[in-house]
Amino acid sequence: MGVTSLPDSLLKTGLKRIQGEVDAAFDALLPVPADSRARLVEAMRYAAIGGGKRVRPLLLTATADLYGVDREAAVRAGCAIEAIHVYSLIHDDLPCMDDDDLRHGKPTLHKQFDEATAVLAGDSLHALAFEILSSTDISADPFIRSELIATLAIASGKDGMAGGQMMDMESGAEDYDLHTITRLQQLKTGALLAASVEMGAILGRVPQEGRGHLRAYARDIGLAFQIADDLLDVEGDADKAGKALRKDEGQGKQTFVALMGVEPAREQARALVEQAVGHLASHGSEADLLRALARYIVERDR
Repeated sequence: MGVTSLPDSLLKTGLKRIQGEVDAAFDALLPVPADSRARLVEAMRYAAIGGGKRVRPLLLTATADLYGVDREAAVRAGCAIEAIHVYSLIHDDLPCMDDDDLRHGKPTLHKQFDEATAVLAGDSLHALAFEILSSTDISADPFIRSELIATLAIASGKDGMAGGQMMDMESGAEDYDLHTITRLQQLKTGALLAASVEMGAILGRVPQEGRGHLRAYARDIGLAFQIADDLLDVEGDADKAGKALRKDEGQGKQTFVALMGVEPAREQARALVEQAVGHLASHGSEADLLRALARYIVERDR
């Protein structure tokens, strides 16, 4: 099945719905207090509301939908993983990291506010993620809540996103081969994407032994997502992307595109997507949104 064979309306509807739900949830979760914390919460709202594609919450809710999970609980869990993603972007954009001025087409948080506020806003969003997952609004079952928290914690730290970011920072000074780059991206980008799918399955009470095909799907789209990002950095339109591009080569970073070349990397991304879709063969039309989302990953322009 080709990458454009499913109707665009399915994905557009799914993205629009989850974007509205996540924004509404963050609006409710982040009321601005009438004291000197107001600037911090305003910064959190600036970063969390009205920006981003919400791919991770959509992956979580689409997976949860396969197993009849309560929509409100799934959206709240999606907000937890989005809070981690947003905090990581705030910190990545800081002068001590990637030193970016633009994110989602608007000034980065430290430019709009200041560096100290940006650090605190990122820290607070990190904490908010686990506050959300510990609430009985997610599940009355403490074992479900505990597994959700453990899954997101592992995906966020040294064995996940943060560890991958450290490897990425070191990539300009070390000679990484394709295997190492793959490992780097499985941690930096793939870990949160995989956690999104895993958390949807946890909410659906799918036993560990029943999640293998979902983990394989998530693994493949995680690598495809990063290859697509590398291609966008080389070929993309900065206005559409809403952020600075062409930075990887200038910083001497090793990427899939740098090691493989543009066309082989593009073909690899497409092959990974088709492989990911194949892992959903045991599901019927109820998994069409996950299939459409996989294909969107290699076709997106931002």
